[in-house]
Amino acid sequence: MDHLHDLPTTPITLAAGQAPCVPLDVAANVATSAELVRRAADRGASLLVLPELFLTGYELPGILADPGRQTLSGTDPRLDPLAAACAETRTAVAVGAPTVDPGNGGPLISQLVLGRDGHLVAQYDKQHVTPTERAAGFGAGSSGCTVELDGWRLGLGICWDSGFPEHARAAALAGCHGYLVGAMFGRGNGERQRDILFPARALDNTGYVLLANFSGPSGPYHGCGGSAVWGPDGTLLADAGPAESALAAAELDPTELARVRTAEPVLLDPSLNAAAGRG
Repeated sequence: MDHLHDLPTTPITLAAGQAPCVPLDVAANVATSAELVRRAADRGASLLVLPELFLTGYELPGILADPGRQTLSGTDPRLDPLAAACAETRTAVAVGAPTVDPGNGGPLISQLVLGRDGHLVAQYDKQHVTPTERAAGFGAGSSGCTVELDGWRLGLGICWDSGFPEHARAAALAGCHGYLVGAMFGRGNGERQRDILFPARALDNTGYVLLANFSGPSGPYHGCGGSAVWGPDGTLLADAGPAESALAAAELDPTELARVRTAEPVLLDPSLNAAAGRG
């Protein structure tokens, strides 16, 4: 709660990436991730977000059939090409991967965040696993995660997390200025969810929202793409569309953040209104 009054002082550019994923081929998907980091850097991005389970694909049975090979940690040497791309471009990345719960040894669905130097700076474990994921054996994370970059506090989410308004609200109450989600939203109903949920999360919390979504077949789904960034009033700022390989990049502006947070009508809960200087 101490961070509720803090606002960034300088803009930052973030990017959401989507690209075809090779099923259960970590090396190939690391290479694709590194290429997307370099493309994001060319767009001026300080951080790239990639979809849920991007390093393996959304291949739940295959991951669980060989967890020793398919799960990763933030220090896994297979991440070295991605870490090198981050260090060369001074661009951070948040990428989806299956990991192992150090407490019980079970699998988790996580985002691994490599900083501008390529070193692990954070790991977020999906808190709202779907019934299918739970039935397959994936556990749920126990806490949220905030990444700080250039004065911006950025809360992390993974796919179904975004369907629970309290998840993004917890990030906002922790002082986050943005909510970053890696996901697998499929064609059809997933497109409708994407169009409804993410502007709502932005408007609910007067914060920037970013979605990085799959853009092709993976496991039982066909990702609908549409990686995008929304402003703190719910306005769509950048949209990668349905292209197989694309980026959505946008500048997050602290002046716009302050403007929206002090505007009427008030749509936030009292604690956030007070933090923004409103009665």
